[in-house]
Amino acid sequence: MATQVEVPPLGESIKEAVLAKWYKSDGDRVTTDEPVCELETDKTNVDLRASTGGIFHPLKSEGAAVSVGEVIGRIDENAGQSAASGTAAKSPAAAAAPVAAPKPKSADGLSDLSPAVRSLVAENKLDPKSIPATGNGGRLTREDVEKFLTKRESPAAPPAPIAPAPVPSAPSAQPKRPVPTPSPMKFDASGVYREPMSKMRKRIAQNLVEAQHNTATLTTSNEIDLTAVTDLRTRYKERFQEVHGIGLGFMSFFVKAAAMALREFPRVNAFIEGDELLFHNYVHMGIAVSTDRGLAVPVLRDVQDMSLAKIEGEIKRLATATRDGKLALHELAGGTFTITNGGVFGSLFSTPILNPPQSGILGMHAIQKRPVVVNDKIEIRPMMYVALSYDHRVVDGRESVSFLVRVKQLVEDPARLMLEI
Repeated sequence: MATQVEVPPLGESIKEAVLAKWYKSDGDRVTTDEPVCELETDKTNVDLRASTGGIFHPLKSEGAAVSVGEVIGRIDENAGQSAASGTAAKSPAAAAAPVAAPKPKSADGLSDLSPAVRSLVAENKLDPKSIPATGNGGRLTREDVEKFLTKRESPAAPPAPIAPAPVPSAPSAQPKRPVPTPSPMKFDASGVYREPMSKMRKRIAQNLVEAQHNTATLTTSNEIDLTAVTDLRTRYKERFQEVHGIGLGFMSFFVKAAAMALREFPRVNAFIEGDELLFHNYVHMGIAVSTDRGLAVPVLRDVQDMSLAKIEGEIKRLATATRDGKLALHELAGGTFTITNGGVFGSLFSTPILNPPQSGILGMHAIQKRPVVVNDKIEIRPMMYVALSYDHRVVDGRESVSFLVRVKQLVEDPARLMLEI
């Protein structure tokens, strides 16, 4: 008996996907719940698992556009059993024979790679087995290949010549993070390189344009002194790691502070639906995560009930799953407010774009030491600019400014976060 492999429902509003990669080749044996392929949607990549065991036969090629409900493969449930029983009938000694080694995927090692990674490896004539893999399950990612290319193309530094002691000079500003190396591109004779937009990138573009056209977006800003949070992290980060098994970052403080402020200013956590405003007695916090496929916003549900340790753990789990393309579709839906941190890339200030139907998004930025006046004295403090973009149809100026001031108060005095006051 044969079981059809169909594209399952992929979430609200998602009707199509791209068959990014087959994990199984024609004639391979699969077991129940084993992943057989990877589907790329406009929100994330998901694995399609076998509903039964048997011999697998693909019916679509990698890179094909497929629709929900479409048959893309077949599993012959009795094929393996019939072949085994037939062999046993012909030769009783067959039962003692060793199991045949599984059929090799491909001599060049490219069959297990995603289309984007496979293309990059092939263009640069690389051996994928020689590249350290950091993806989920030991899979090779685009970042792995780009890092490998960067190291290969960077010449070894020559030995330093013996010279007199250098004369001290004024320190020069150095970037905190290396500048990312652009992926190799092959330009045509006119100097142009064309790359098809992925479904995820198209969806992002569509959402951003709709947000600009369909909302009355304004941005208000403030700055936050992170001295108290920095001291707290320095004092307890090692113990926090020992107890909770997770590092203590800055993001959890802002998530907790925003969740508390949203309960006080519910319009910032509300939606427009037709002629009504939808208010929420919970906070589902979206956290913007940058990937090689584009920006994704996984959602921390009921974050108002989470401790700092729980928030840190969920942020790490969702960010890892997002970058590995293993995020469940339901983890991308239902957000009521979003936080984005351009500071990790060095951004000093920005005006975030709303994530419809949400009415607010908080932008974090780079931390810089700046001179500020504290008790009529000038002191050097770690400061961060923050920006709140909001839909003026829902949120008034007073509420937006008051919300951001409340976030500032809570972060600057983290004891308030612990006591929830």
